[in-house]
Amino acid sequence: MRPVLALSLVLLVAACGEGDVPPDELVETSKARVERAVAAGHLARGALEMLGVMPVYTCGEPRRTFLDVAMVDVRTRVSCVTTSIKSMDAVTDAVLFTFAESGCEIHGLKFTGRAVIQYRGGEDRMEVEASLHELEVDGQPLNVAAGYGTCGDQTSAWAQVYTAVPGQPDHGIQLDVRVTKRPGLPLLGGTTLILDGQGALVIPDGRVDRLAFTTLQYEVGEFLPKEGTLTLQTVDGHFVEASFQPGLWRLGKVKLTVDDHKSVTVPIVR
Repeated sequence: MRPVLALSLVLLVAACGEGDVPPDELVETSKARVERAVAAGHLARGALEMLGVMPVYTCGEPRRTFLDVAMVDVRTRVSCVTTSIKSMDAVTDAVLFTFAESGCEIHGLKFTGRAVIQYRGGEDRMEVEASLHELEVDGQPLNVAAGYGTCGDQTSAWAQVYTAVPGQPDHGIQLDVRVTKRPGLPLLGGTTLILDGQGALVIPDGRVDRLAFTTLQYEVGEFLPKEGTLTLQTVDGHFVEASFQPGLWRLGKVKLTVDDHKSVTVPIVR
C-alpha cells in the first residue's frame, strides 16, 4: 500500500472514531437530562434564597430575641411578605412567611405562597429547617427541604429536592446539595450562591442516572449557573458533562460533552 494512501486511511478512521461530534439523537437526549438537572438546581437555589430572607442567627443570642429583631428587619426589607412567630416547644420557634398574592421578588426570584422556617436550639447551636411545600418559585412548586446549622465548629447550609412529573411517578429527580462558603461571600442571601451536591435522575421504567454538581455559581436573577460543572452517569452507559462558562452563560448556552465525542454548545431551555 502506498504511504500516502495508508496515511489517508488512518486519518479517515481517526475522524470517524473518538473525538467526533456526537450524533444528534445523543445530543438531544443528553441535553434533555441536563435541562432537568438544571431545573432542580434552580429549585434548590430558590429554597436557599428563601432562607436568606432571614438574617443568619448570631451565636450567643437568645433565640426569641433574635427572631423578634429579625422579623422587623424582614418586614422592612421585604414589604410584600407578612410574618408571624409561633412557639412550638421549649427549644423550637416557627416563623410563618406569607407572600403577597401577586408574588414577591427576592434576589431575582419570584415567590408566591407560604413557607414555615423552624428555629431549634440557640446560643451554643442553632438548627434551622424550612418547610416549603406550599411555596412556588418562578411559578414552580417547591418540594424542597432546606436548612442550615450554625455555631459550634461550623456553619453549613443544605437543600434536598424531590420532583416528580405529574402522572408519571417513575419519572423524577432527587438532589442533595450543599452551599460552599467562600471568603468574602455571605452564606445565604448574597448576590452569589455556590452549590455542590449529588443526586439521581429517575427516567421511565424506574431507571436511574447519577448526577453531580461541582461549584455551580448562581448570580442574582439568573436561571443558569454562571460557572461550574454538572455531570451525569447515565443508566445506558454514557458520561455527560455540562460545563457552565461566563461567555456562554450570557447566551443561555452550555458546553456539552458526551463520552469521548467532541464538545458541542447547546442552548438550555428554561
